Amino acid sequence: MPKEELRAYAPEFRVPPDATDFWTATLGESRSCAAPPRFERVETGLTLVDTYDVTFSGFRGDDIRAWLQLPATSTEPLPAVVTFQGYGGGRGLPVEVDHFTLAGYATLRMDTRGQGSAWATGDTPDPAGAAPAYPGFMTRGILSPADYYYRRVYTDAVLAVEAARSHPMVRSDRVAIAGASQGGGIALAVAALAGDVCGVLVDVPFLCDFRRATEIVESDPYGELVRYLKVHRDHVDAVFETLAYFDAAALAAQARAPALFSVALMDDICPPSTVYAAYNRYGGPKQIIEYPFNGHEGGQAFHRAEQLKWMGRLWR
Repeated sequence: MPKEELRAYAPEFRVPPDATDFWTATLGESRSCAAPPRFERVETGLTLVDTYDVTFSGFRGDDIRAWLQLPATSTEPLPAVVTFQGYGGGRGLPVEVDHFTLAGYATLRMDTRGQGSAWATGDTPDPAGAAPAYPGFMTRGILSPADYYYRRVYTDAVLAVEAARSHPMVRSDRVAIAGASQGGGIALAVAALAGDVCGVLVDVPFLCDFRRATEIVESDPYGELVRYLKVHRDHVDAVFETLAYFDAAALAAQARAPALFSVALMDDICPPSTVYAAYNRYGGPKQIIEYPFNGHEGGQAFHRAEQLKWMGRLWR
Protein backbone atom coordinates (compact mmCIF):
# COMPACT_ATOMS: atom_id res chain seq x y z
CA MET A 1 0.00 0.00 0.00
CA PRO A 2 1.24 3.53 -0.71
CA LYS A 3 1.89 5.34 2.56
CA GLU A 4 -0.97 7.80 2.09
CA GLU A 5 -3.43 4.96 1.53
CA LEU A 6 -1.91 2.94 4.37
CA ARG A 7 -2.28 5.76 6.88
CA ALA A 8 -5.95 6.22 5.95
CA TYR A 9 -6.83 2.51 5.93
CA ALA A 10 -9.89 2.05 8.18
CA PRO A 11 -11.99 -0.91 7.01
CA GLU A 12 -15.52 -1.47 8.23
CA PHE A 13 -15.77 -4.62 10.34
CA ARG A 14 -18.87 -6.74 10.67
CA VAL A 15 -19.55 -6.85 14.40
CA PRO A 16 -21.81 -9.77 15.42
CA PRO A 17 -25.12 -8.41 16.74
CA ASP A 18 -24.72 -10.29 20.02
CA ALA A 19 -21.06 -9.33 20.56
CA THR A 20 -21.76 -6.95 23.46
CA ASP A 21 -23.95 -9.50 25.22
CA PHE A 22 -21.35 -12.20 24.55
CA TRP A 23 -18.60 -10.27 26.30
CA THR A 24 -20.83 -8.99 29.11
CA ALA A 25 -21.92 -12.55 29.90
CA THR A 26 -18.39 -13.93 29.58
CA LEU A 27 -16.87 -11.41 31.97
CA GLY A 28 -19.79 -11.55 34.37
CA GLU A 29 -19.59 -15.34 34.63
CA SER A 30 -15.87 -15.26 35.36
CA ARG A 31 -16.15 -12.46 37.90
CA SER A 32 -18.87 -14.38 39.72
CA CYS A 33 -16.53 -17.29 40.49
CA ALA A 34 -13.33 -15.29 41.11
CA ALA A 35 -11.33 -15.70 44.30
CA PRO A 36 -9.28 -12.84 45.79
CA PRO A 37 -5.83 -12.52 44.17
CA ARG A 38 -2.88 -13.93 46.11
CA PHE A 39 0.44 -12.07 46.32
CA GLU A 40 3.47 -13.93 47.71
CA ARG A 41 6.78 -12.10 48.11
CA VAL A 42 9.73 -13.86 46.46
CA GLU A 43 13.46 -13.31 46.88
CA THR A 44 15.28 -12.62 43.63
CA GLY A 45 18.56 -11.01 44.67
CA LEU A 46 17.43 -7.77 43.00
CA THR A 47 17.77 -5.31 45.85
CA LEU A 48 16.12 -2.44 43.96
CA VAL A 49 12.95 -4.34 42.99
CA ASP A 50 10.33 -6.06 45.16
CA THR A 51 8.73 -9.02 43.39
CA TYR A 52 5.50 -10.86 44.19
CA ASP A 53 4.32 -14.16 42.74
CA VAL A 54 0.68 -13.50 41.82
CA THR A 55 -2.17 -15.95 41.35
CA PHE A 56 -5.54 -14.52 40.30
CA SER A 57 -8.79 -15.91 38.92
CA GLY A 58 -9.17 -15.71 35.16
CA PHE A 59 -11.70 -17.23 32.80
CA ARG A 60 -14.25 -19.25 34.79
CA GLY A 61 -12.05 -19.08 37.86
CA ASP A 62 -8.95 -20.69 36.33
CA ASP A 63 -5.76 -19.83 38.23
CA ILE A 64 -3.61 -17.42 36.21
CA ARG A 65 -0.06 -16.50 37.22
CA ALA A 66 1.72 -13.16 37.05
CA TRP A 67 4.59 -11.24 38.55
CA LEU A 68 4.00 -7.95 40.36
CA GLN A 69 7.16 -5.85 40.61
CA LEU A 70 7.59 -2.61 42.54
CA PRO A 71 10.54 -0.26 43.02
CA ALA A 72 11.94 -1.30 46.40
CA THR A 73 12.03 2.27 47.67
CA SER A 74 8.26 2.73 47.26
CA THR A 75 6.32 3.83 50.34
CA GLU A 76 3.11 5.14 48.70
CA PRO A 77 0.76 3.54 46.13
CA LEU A 78 2.09 3.83 42.59
CA PRO A 79 0.63 4.18 39.11
CA ALA A 80 0.76 0.73 37.48
CA VAL A 81 1.22 -0.88 34.08
CA VAL A 82 -0.25 -4.32 33.33
CA THR A 83 1.72 -5.99 30.53
CA PHE A 84 0.73 -8.77 28.12
CA GLN A 85 3.16 -11.06 26.34
CA GLY A 86 4.00 -11.75 22.72
CA TYR A 87 2.99 -15.00 21.05
CA GLY A 88 4.51 -18.07 22.65
CA GLY A 89 5.92 -16.22 25.64
CA GLY A 90 5.00 -16.40 29.30
CA ARG A 91 5.62 -14.21 32.33
CA GLY A 92 9.30 -15.18 32.35
CA LEU A 93 11.51 -15.38 35.41
CA PRO A 94 11.25 -13.11 38.46
CA VAL A 95 14.71 -11.66 37.78
CA GLU A 96 13.43 -10.17 34.51
CA VAL A 97 12.35 -6.57 35.05
CA ASP A 98 10.29 -4.33 32.76
CA HIS A 99 11.46 -0.83 31.95
CA PHE A 100 8.22 0.46 33.49
CA THR A 101 9.32 -0.82 36.91
CA LEU A 102 12.72 0.82 36.49
CA ALA A 103 10.90 4.07 35.69
CA GLY A 104 9.08 3.93 39.02
CA TYR A 105 5.79 2.24 38.14
CA ALA A 106 4.26 -0.89 39.62
CA THR A 107 4.21 -3.55 36.89
CA LEU A 108 2.04 -6.65 36.71
CA ARG A 109 3.30 -9.05 34.00
CA MET A 110 0.54 -11.52 33.13
CA ASP A 111 1.28 -15.09 32.13
CA THR A 112 -0.52 -16.25 28.97
CA ARG A 113 -2.37 -19.51 29.49
CA GLY A 114 -0.89 -22.46 27.64
CA GLN A 115 2.05 -20.42 26.30
CA GLY A 116 5.49 -19.79 27.71
CA SER A 117 7.72 -22.24 25.86
CA ALA A 118 8.82 -20.34 22.76
CA TRP A 119 10.98 -17.49 24.06
CA ALA A 120 9.99 -16.83 27.71
CA THR A 121 8.88 -19.28 30.35
CA GLY A 122 5.30 -19.61 31.54
CA ASP A 123 3.49 -21.29 34.42
CA THR A 124 -0.21 -21.26 33.49
CA PRO A 125 -1.85 -24.23 31.75
CA ASP A 126 -4.86 -23.96 29.45
CA PRO A 127 -7.21 -26.75 30.51
CA ALA A 128 -9.60 -26.25 27.56
CA GLY A 129 -9.53 -26.34 23.77
CA ALA A 130 -9.27 -30.03 22.95
CA ALA A 131 -10.98 -29.98 19.52
CA PRO A 132 -8.89 -30.54 16.35
CA ALA A 133 -6.58 -27.58 15.78
CA TYR A 134 -3.45 -26.65 13.86
CA PRO A 135 -0.37 -26.74 16.16
CA GLY A 136 -0.21 -23.44 18.02
CA PHE A 137 -3.05 -21.45 19.58
CA MET A 138 -4.79 -19.63 16.76
CA THR A 139 -7.21 -22.43 15.84
CA ARG A 140 -8.04 -23.83 19.29
CA GLY A 141 -11.84 -23.89 19.45
CA ILE A 142 -11.99 -21.88 16.22
CA LEU A 143 -15.44 -23.09 15.15
CA SER A 144 -17.27 -21.52 18.11
CA PRO A 145 -16.85 -18.16 19.87
CA ALA A 146 -17.73 -19.88 23.14
CA ASP A 147 -14.83 -22.33 22.76
CA TYR A 148 -12.24 -20.10 21.11
CA TYR A 149 -8.87 -19.80 22.85
CA TYR A 150 -8.81 -16.00 22.89
CA ARG A 151 -12.12 -15.85 24.75
CA ARG A 152 -10.20 -17.25 27.68
CA VAL A 153 -7.12 -15.09 27.15
CA TYR A 154 -9.02 -11.79 26.79
CA THR A 155 -11.01 -12.60 29.92
CA ASP A 156 -7.81 -13.42 31.84
CA ALA A 157 -6.37 -10.08 30.74
CA VAL A 158 -9.35 -8.00 31.84
CA LEU A 159 -9.24 -9.71 35.24
CA ALA A 160 -5.47 -9.14 35.45
CA VAL A 161 -6.16 -5.41 35.51
CA GLU A 162 -8.63 -5.92 38.35
CA ALA A 163 -6.08 -8.05 40.21
CA ALA A 164 -3.44 -5.33 39.90
CA ARG A 165 -5.87 -2.75 41.29
CA SER A 166 -6.45 -4.88 44.37
CA HIS A 167 -2.88 -4.56 45.63
CA PRO A 168 -2.39 -1.85 48.29
CA MET A 169 0.72 -0.48 46.56
CA VAL A 170 -1.17 0.18 43.31
CA ARG A 171 -3.14 3.35 42.66
CA SER A 172 -6.41 1.90 41.43
CA ASP A 173 -7.23 5.09 39.51
CA ARG A 174 -3.97 5.01 37.54
CA VAL A 175 -3.60 1.68 35.76
CA ALA A 176 -2.36 1.51 32.17
CA ILE A 177 -1.90 -1.53 29.94
CA ALA A 178 0.83 -2.44 27.47
CA GLY A 179 1.92 -5.13 25.05
CA ALA A 180 3.70 -5.85 21.79
CA SER A 181 2.54 -8.18 19.00
CA GLN A 182 0.08 -10.60 20.64
CA GLY A 183 0.36 -8.47 23.78
CA GLY A 184 -0.60 -5.40 21.76
CA GLY A 185 -3.71 -7.11 20.42
CA ILE A 186 -4.65 -8.22 23.93
CA ALA A 187 -4.14 -4.67 25.21
CA LEU A 188 -6.54 -3.35 22.57
CA ALA A 189 -9.14 -5.91 23.58
CA VAL A 190 -8.75 -5.01 27.26
CA ALA A 191 -8.98 -1.29 26.48
CA ALA A 192 -12.36 -2.01 24.89
CA LEU A 193 -13.68 -4.58 27.35
CA ALA A 194 -12.39 -3.17 30.65
CA GLY A 195 -13.23 0.39 29.69
CA ASP A 196 -11.58 2.11 32.66
CA VAL A 197 -7.83 1.92 32.07
CA CYS A 198 -5.88 5.18 32.00
CA GLY A 199 -3.58 4.54 29.06
CA VAL A 200 -2.82 1.96 26.39
CA LEU A 201 0.61 1.16 24.88
CA VAL A 202 0.20 -0.87 21.69
CA ASP A 203 3.25 -2.02 19.73
CA VAL A 204 3.06 -3.77 16.32
CA PRO A 205 -0.21 -5.44 17.38
CA PHE A 206 -1.24 -8.94 16.37
CA LEU A 207 -4.89 -10.18 16.35
CA CYS A 208 -6.01 -7.30 14.12
CA ASP A 209 -7.96 -7.37 10.83
CA PHE A 210 -7.85 -11.17 10.61
CA ARG A 211 -9.29 -11.43 7.10
CA ARG A 212 -6.76 -9.11 5.49
CA ALA A 213 -3.85 -10.54 7.47
CA THR A 214 -4.58 -14.11 6.41
CA GLU A 215 -4.99 -13.07 2.79
CA ILE A 216 -1.63 -11.28 2.48
CA VAL A 217 0.79 -13.22 4.72
CA GLU A 218 1.48 -16.88 5.41
CA SER A 219 3.99 -16.22 8.18
CA ASP A 220 3.06 -17.43 11.64
CA PRO A 221 1.02 -16.91 13.70
CA TYR A 222 -1.54 -15.86 11.06
CA GLY A 223 -0.16 -18.75 8.97
CA GLU A 224 -1.74 -21.20 11.42
CA LEU A 225 -5.16 -19.99 10.27
CA VAL A 226 -4.09 -20.19 6.64
CA ARG A 227 -2.88 -23.79 6.96
CA TYR A 228 -5.98 -24.81 8.92
CA LEU A 229 -8.18 -23.44 6.14
CA LYS A 230 -6.10 -25.17 3.48
CA VAL A 231 -7.22 -28.44 5.06
CA HIS A 232 -10.69 -27.42 6.26
CA ARG A 233 -11.90 -25.81 3.06
CA ASP A 234 -15.49 -25.98 4.28
CA HIS A 235 -14.79 -24.04 7.50
CA VAL A 236 -13.95 -20.61 6.04
CA ASP A 237 -17.24 -18.93 6.92
CA ALA A 238 -17.37 -20.46 10.39
CA VAL A 239 -13.77 -19.46 11.16
CA PHE A 240 -14.27 -15.81 10.26
CA GLU A 241 -17.62 -15.74 12.05
CA THR A 242 -15.80 -16.78 15.23
CA LEU A 243 -12.93 -14.36 14.69
CA ALA A 244 -15.37 -11.45 14.34
CA TYR A 245 -15.86 -11.56 18.12
CA PHE A 246 -12.11 -11.29 18.77
CA ASP A 247 -10.71 -8.93 16.14
CA ALA A 248 -8.80 -6.36 18.16
CA ALA A 249 -9.07 -3.80 15.35
CA ALA A 250 -12.87 -3.98 15.57
CA LEU A 251 -12.89 -3.95 19.37
CA ALA A 252 -10.61 -0.90 19.35
CA ALA A 253 -13.52 1.31 18.33
CA GLN A 254 -14.97 0.85 21.83
CA ALA A 255 -11.80 2.00 23.63
CA ARG A 256 -11.62 5.52 25.08
CA ALA A 257 -8.30 5.73 26.95
CA PRO A 258 -5.35 7.64 25.45
CA ALA A 259 -3.17 5.32 23.37
CA LEU A 260 0.35 5.24 21.95
CA PHE A 261 0.78 2.87 18.99
CA SER A 262 3.81 1.81 17.02
CA VAL A 263 3.99 0.27 13.56
CA ALA A 264 6.92 -1.16 11.59
CA LEU A 265 6.51 -0.61 7.85
CA MET A 266 8.55 -3.70 6.85
CA ASP A 267 6.68 -6.01 9.23
CA ASP A 268 5.74 -9.25 7.44
CA ILE A 269 4.28 -10.87 10.59
CA CYS A 270 1.77 -8.18 11.57
CA PRO A 271 1.33 -6.24 8.33
CA PRO A 272 1.32 -2.44 8.68
CA SER A 273 -2.14 -2.17 7.16
CA THR A 274 -3.60 -4.34 9.92
CA VAL A 275 -1.98 -2.10 12.53
CA TYR A 276 -3.43 0.98 10.86
CA ALA A 277 -6.81 -0.75 10.73
CA ALA A 278 -6.71 -0.85 14.54
CA TYR A 279 -5.21 2.62 14.94
CA ASN A 280 -7.67 4.35 12.64
CA ARG A 281 -10.64 2.62 14.29
CA TYR A 282 -9.40 3.32 17.82
CA GLY A 283 -12.01 5.31 19.75
CA GLY A 284 -9.86 7.38 22.10
CA PRO A 285 -7.07 10.01 21.81
CA LYS A 286 -4.16 8.40 19.99
CA GLN A 287 -0.69 8.77 18.56
CA ILE A 288 1.30 6.43 16.33
CA ILE A 289 5.04 6.24 15.69
CA GLU A 290 6.28 4.66 12.46
CA TYR A 291 9.53 2.72 12.11
CA PRO A 292 9.92 2.68 8.32
CA PHE A 293 12.87 0.28 7.99
CA ASN A 294 11.99 -2.22 10.73
CA GLY A 295 10.26 -5.55 10.68
CA HIS A 296 8.34 -7.09 13.54
CA GLU A 297 11.01 -6.11 16.07
CA GLY A 298 9.65 -2.58 15.78
CA GLY A 299 11.29 0.29 17.60
CA GLN A 300 12.74 -1.75 20.51
CA ALA A 301 14.81 0.49 22.83
CA PHE A 302 14.03 3.58 20.76
CA HIS A 303 10.35 2.98 21.30
CA ARG A 304 10.75 2.19 25.00
CA ALA A 305 12.18 5.69 25.37
CA GLU A 306 9.14 7.10 23.56
CA GLN A 307 6.83 5.13 25.83
CA LEU A 308 8.39 6.54 28.98
CA LYS A 309 8.13 10.10 27.67
CA TRP A 310 4.49 9.49 26.75
CA MET A 311 3.74 7.98 30.16
CA GLY A 312 5.32 10.98 31.86
CA ARG A 313 2.96 13.28 29.97
CA LEU A 314 -0.03 11.00 30.65
CA TRP A 315 0.29 11.23 34.42
CA ARG A 316 1.85 14.66 34.76
